[in-house]
Amino acid sequence: MVPDGRASRRCLVTGSTRGVGLGIVDHLLAADWKVAVNGRTSARVGEVVANRAGTVAAEGDVSDLGGARAVVEVASQALGGLDLVVCNVGGGASVAPGMETPDEWQRVFALNLWSATNVVEAARTVLAQSGGSVVCISSICGSVVVPGAPVTYSAAKAALHAYVRGMAAPLADDGVRINVVALGNILHDDSVWASRLGDDPSSVQSMLEREVPLARLGRPEDVGPLVEYLGSSQSAFATGAVWTLDGGQSR
Repeated sequence: MVPDGRASRRCLVTGSTRGVGLGIVDHLLAADWKVAVNGRTSARVGEVVANRAGTVAAEGDVSDLGGARAVVEVASQALGGLDLVVCNVGGGASVAPGMETPDEWQRVFALNLWSATNVVEAARTVLAQSGGSVVCISSICGSVVVPGAPVTYSAAKAALHAYVRGMAAPLADDGVRINVVALGNILHDDSVWASRLGDDPSSVQSMLEREVPLARLGRPEDVGPLVEYLGSSQSAFATGAVWTLDGGQSR
């Protein structure tokens, strides 16, 4: 059954112990979803779950296919199936443009691409049983050139966008939809923007007024409603699409 705001609401959010992922968890919980929380360390996952009714723990490293399969299995069994999988694992820290190495390419692609492709492969059967959806969390770096952004990160996110577009048709054969949300500058406690605001708030505000039509940083709570929409039957005609959420920054 496709979740429609009244029926099944069972979700796995990978990389969800902090930042955007945790914000998505909190939004879904407020909307009466049951959520499997994922992270690589059992202590941090346990801390999140202990403080949030309606969650279950599904720790593991999804950048490894075996780890992704184990995480999906634990989440599916604990929740009695899955209606939505949110692939949120990722990170933009890397070397400066022109300083890439083979090992760095592998590390960044594992974190930002394989973490999603592994989870989709692992969850495909259980999502087909529920007519569920996948939402991948990405960055505008995969859609436009952002000056100074690591090339490794931008290339991995561009590949993720291509993957989502390409997988829309084969997943549709299973009754599963897949979309990607490309985020702009999001502020949370562990983000680079928190550090920059602490160091030089005036330069951050100047950048926002120059580059972002809405002239503000995004917040994790801006992301959850769009993710929920893409996981519901309200978006039943949407698949294979890149949904940009950046305050108008992309040109």
